[in-house]
Amino acid sequence: METVPRHDGVLAAVDYCDVAKSLVYKLKYGRKPGASRVMADFMYRHAQRHPQSALVPVPLHRIRLWTRGFNQSLSIARALARLTGHEVLPTALVRHKRTSPLEGLGRRDRAREVAGAIRVSDAVKPRLQGRDILLVDDVYTTGATANVCAQALKKAGAGSVRVLSWARVLKDDV
Repeated sequence: METVPRHDGVLAAVDYCDVAKSLVYKLKYGRKPGASRVMADFMYRHAQRHPQSALVPVPLHRIRLWTRGFNQSLSIARALARLTGHEVLPTALVRHKRTSPLEGLGRRDRAREVAGAIRVSDAVKPRLQGRDILLVDDVYTTGATANVCAQALKKAGAGSVRVLSWARVLKDDV
């Protein structure tokens, strides 16, 4: 069963291939912050077509943030903002429910795992009213996380939410 996307489209710099995966792993697990700058360089062309949009990173739960030491989506968003001048809203979304890692899960299990896990920060809601948002993430796989984020942002008043990712999984086997 396919679900209707809650977002307004996906803009991805590259296909999720071995090279893209390697760069994601260097950023997430190898703590190589230069990888986010490389990703941002490739994502720039998409972001520049939406100059009035704010950049909102996909949030990590506080425990995952603590163990990893940083949010890779925020790192990419900040690198992209340095190139484009876009505003970054780093605390717009909060992952208030801890979720298991999504890697290896299928479409339904991913959707079930992230359901209700993300909300909009009350402090940022006024800044979202009518705004166009570029939801920044490293990899767009099934859209489960993006849908939860987009739904929360739109409910809070965002005008549109486009997903801007480094890589997109194109295979149907997820």
